[in-house]
Amino acid sequence: MSRSSSKKSRTPIWVAIGAIFLIILLIIWLTFADLTGNTDVAAFLAPYIVNSPVAAI
Repeated sequence: MSRSSSKKSRTPIWVAIGAIFLIILLIIWLTFADLTGNTDVAAFLAPYIVNSPVAAI
């Protein structure tokens, strides 16, 4: 029984590490966006969406 309990406990550790890593990347991304003044993603992407060839269809 000790094998199954150690096997079950390893998966949440990797999920927790991945979640912490993604949160850190999100904080870095938002900090960089705030420092550059580019916090409005919709306004940033709008010219690319309007000028794309797919929008003409």
